[in-house]
Amino acid sequence: MTDTAAIAEAFSRTAEKYDAFGEEHPHLLRLRSKVYAHLDQLLKPGSRILELNAGSGTDAVELARRGYRVHATDIAPGMLARAREKVQTLGLSDKVTVQECSFTELDRVTGAPFDAVFSNLGGLNCVPDLEPVVQQLPRLVAPGGYVTCVIMPPVCLWEMADVFRGRFRVAFRRFSRKGTIARLEGLRFTVHYFSPSRVESAFGPQYRRVALEGLSVLTPTAESKDFAKRHTSLYRLLCRLDDAVSGRARWSGWGDFYILSFRYEPGDRRR
Repeated sequence: MTDTAAIAEAFSRTAEKYDAFGEEHPHLLRLRSKVYAHLDQLLKPGSRILELNAGSGTDAVELARRGYRVHATDIAPGMLARAREKVQTLGLSDKVTVQECSFTELDRVTGAPFDAVFSNLGGLNCVPDLEPVVQQLPRLVAPGGYVTCVIMPPVCLWEMADVFRGRFRVAFRRFSRKGTIARLEGLRFTVHYFSPSRVESAFGPQYRRVALEGLSVLTPTAESKDFAKRHTSLYRLLCRLDDAVSGRARWSGWGDFYILSFRYEPGDRRR
């Protein structure tokens, strides 16, 4: 089974668990809220967003509630089934459309150009090379539009701290040049980690970086559901520290993720 097929099947199988995991998860809610605030700084109400790896539609419906129109795409049928159910239940069919489509086959997407292309929480980390994705974007994003990616970097301080617990494989798994094998619902696929400079190189000179901020630099990873509940005071302190450093140059490309936004400016721009 190819990685693409394994990813589609694995995330389809875990769709219900994925939504359940996100319930009463204060830290994941914080991460998503910071991503939405980032987008709100760039986009006008009513903007049309093409969402890649939309999963079960959590982001799509929230962005629709905020006044955007979203075309949500994903490769996992099970995830998209839940997304369609949410859209129908919440009465958002006029603001959210759903399409089964890989971000390696964006020529199938209709409705372009969009005001923004958006990928959240590491979906793009499932490919070894970002350039085949980037090469499809000029048809999809309007000149002056934005591309916002939430990507997992090689440096995650929270994971690296596992070295003190003797968990060396977890502590340094992001440093592997060949990627790391992920296991989900009995299936295996490779996850790759990209530094901001590597992503900028893949996008090239037509995409001007307008914002970069670390996401969960000093707070736990998104997998840590109970930390915020069990250690309330410590978690609040870490959040304040995280907010203070996440936008600084030496920290902004670190964390469980980082948010990187480009403005599409076609033409003969040179670095």
